[in-house]
This record gives sequence, structure tokens and C-alpha cells, in this order.
Amino acid sequence: MTDELVYMEKGKRRPLFKEGAVILVDKPLEWTSFNVVTTVRNRVSRIEKVKRMKVGHAGTLDPLATGLLILCTGKYTKKIEHFQAQEKRYTGVITIGATRPSYDMETEIDTHFPTEHVDDAMIARVVDSFQGEIDQKPPIFSAIKVDGERLYKKARRGEKTEIKSRKVIVHHFEITKQEGNDFHFVLDCSKGTYVRSLAFDFGKALGSGGYLKSLRRERIGDFDVQHAWELDELRAQLDNWKEIAINHVD
Repeated sequence: MTDELVYMEKGKRRPLFKEGAVILVDKPLEWTSFNVVTTVRNRVSRIEKVKRMKVGHAGTLDPLATGLLILCTGKYTKKIEHFQAQEKRYTGVITIGATRPSYDMETEIDTHFPTEHVDDAMIARVVDSFQGEIDQKPPIFSAIKVDGERLYKKARRGEKTEIKSRKVIVHHFEITKQEGNDFHFVLDCSKGTYVRSLAFDFGKALGSGGYLKSLRRERIGDFDVQHAWELDELRAQLDNWKEIAINHVD
């Protein structure tokens, strides 16, 4: 399927966005996935001279995460589920010794925990326990809907909500470096895996607490962030094509 797709590539002719194109974007820090989609949609709509071009993304990245975001335009929005189902690779840092309600840096530390008892043997056992099929609960600060409302909205109001656990698959989880209470990791996992939940559960399994300090999505299936557009570069290219389209006389 990959070879048959049309991509927006650097130095190549612009694709027919209405017919369908895949755009690989390196999402910057503090941007939402929705903001990236809106930015691209506004521009390709002007390029194709339509009121509202269909544009969607395959797998949300939290605002505090960076990395690969796959966008599909036009008829290719029907292919989004294919991309979402593929294995994903992440790198990042888990900090132990404390927890945060959001399981990441979005919220302040609520509890501190000891870490003096954590040794190499314990770390190895815990890492091994996170291989294969595991149960995890999504963070309360997530976009999952319960009773028709996003969980993060309930969380911000201080409401307690019962969240069901779900099974996900961890193909590979490895600690690549430890710096004090910071654990650098690489993770290959299935669709639906919440890395923030894994960070929280990792700290808990060590008899401590844990949260996600940083996260970057490196790969989705065969698509690598190394081949993605930087957002500023992408906007500049689309703006150039937009001006050409606006000034073009049929």
C-alpha cells in the first residue's frame, strides 16, 4: 500500500490534495494535533479552491509530545484507520519519585515517593513485566469520552470517574539511559497505548511514583519522523502554492 500512496514531498510537484495526499509532519511542542490539522486544512482549501478540504490525522499526539503526525487529505481520509492500526515507536523520559494527576508535565506534582530502594535488579524485573500484552487504564486527563464527555473536562472539574482498563501490546520496552530519577526509554507498542499510563504504572511497579517528562513519536509503521516536514517549512510551502492558486487565472 505504501508504494501506491501519493505524498507531499520536498522538491516535488504539489499533489492534488482533493484526490488525496499523505503529509508527514513533525509536530512541535505545545501544538495540538487538531491545531496542525486546522493549519494545513486552511491552506490546502485555498489551494484547491474549495470551502473546506477534508483533512485528518492518524493518531493524536498530546500537546507536550513532539514527533510524527500523519495527515491525510481529500479521499485519503478514508485510509486513516489503516495508519492508526500500525505499530508505533516512541522515545522519551520517565521520571520516578513523584506523580502528577495528568501523568505528565501538564499538571503539578501531587505526591512524592521514595526512590532509594530502586536498584538495577528491580528495574530489570519491572521492564520485563511491561513486555507483551498488558492491562492499562487511560489517564483521567485524556480525550476518551465517558457519558458523551471528554475525560479531561471531567478531570479539570475535579470529578472522579471510573475508567475501565484495556489491553494493549508492548512489542519492546527498553531503558536506554538512567540519569538520577530520569529514565530514558524506547517503546514499540500497539494502537491505543497510553505512554503516560505506562510511565505512571512503571513508577508504581518500582514501589514509587512516576510520570512522563517528555515524549517523541519516532515512527508509525514504515513512516519515520526523519522524513517529515517541519511545521514552519510546511506552512511556507503551502503558502507559496496558495498564492499561486489565488493569482492563477483560469
